[in-house]
Order: sequence, then structure tokens, then C-alpha cells
Amino acid sequence: MKTWLRTNTRLLWVAAVWPVVLAAAGLPLATSLFGIPRSPWIRGLGWLIVGFAGCGMAFLAWQARRPRLARDGAYLLVYLRVGAPIRLPLDVVEGFLLGQGPSFLPGQRGAGAAVKTIVIRLAEREAQWAQLEVKPDFGSWCGHYVTVRGTWCEPISVKLVHRLNERLAEAKRQVER
Repeated sequence: MKTWLRTNTRLLWVAAVWPVVLAAAGLPLATSLFGIPRSPWIRGLGWLIVGFAGCGMAFLAWQARRPRLARDGAYLLVYLRVGAPIRLPLDVVEGFLLGQGPSFLPGQRGAGAAVKTIVIRLAEREAQWAQLEVKPDFGSWCGHYVTVRGTWCEPISVKLVHRLNERLAEAKRQVER
């Protein structure tokens, strides 16, 4: 598998603050860190909090390793869901475009914010790829256009879109051979 578009690790670092805070709160409860003896149920609660924080960190590490777009042989892997990627045949992909759309970030400032997007143009002859269900925070898939929101991927630029189109052309040449 070859990564074409990475996930936004900056956003994941911000999200990692909460598990770190939870672990910092749970660790003194779980241990006698400050020399204060704890009852077994307080220690258990502390370890439960630390375990929950560890699961949160593991989930964020897993998300950081997942790309938004990748190539696997004759397929473009589109990661716009929490589970398995959508395996889109390369011959259905016509090209990548630069776009702009809502950020879907929470709060007053986030609600009105616009972000750059990558729009993947799909062949209209392939009706089964016209519309698929994806996580709206990550992007949208409607009418032979797939939109990847810039909020959840590496910084988007004209240069990046140009590089994606070059990779697509090269991948299609390799598949044809």
C-alpha cells in the first residue's frame, strides 16, 4: 500500500491532550505516587481511568497511521469511514481537483469556517460509484464526486493536487501494463 494523502496529525496531537490529562489524573489514584495510601476501590478507579486514557491514546495512534488516500495495486483506498477503506478501482477515478467546503468543526467559529478540500472526480459510466455513505466529518460522496475535507488530512495545496494527479496517471499506466 502506498500512501497518497496523509491524515492530519496536528489535529490528533490536539486531541491527545484529553487522554494525557486523564492519565495524569488517574495515575496518582492508582498508585501511592505521593505517599498517600489508597483504598482498593480508589486504586481500581485510578487504573480504570489510566486504562481508558491508554485506549484513547491507542485509538489516536491508530488514526495517525491511517492515510486518507492510498493506492493498493489497481485500487485507490479511500478512508472516509472509521472502519475498512473503500476500495475504488483506479479506472473509475478521472482526476483530483482543488475545492473548498465547510470544516464541520464544533463551536461557533468552527461552524462557519471553510477549509480546502480535495475533490475526486469519478467516471459517470460507473453508476455503482455515484453515491456511498461516508462519515460527514471526513468528507462526502455524491454524484460521482468524492470530497475529502482538509480538516482531517495533511495541508492541501495546488502542488499537492498536482502531485495526486501525477500519481494517478502513473498508477493507471502501471495497471495497463
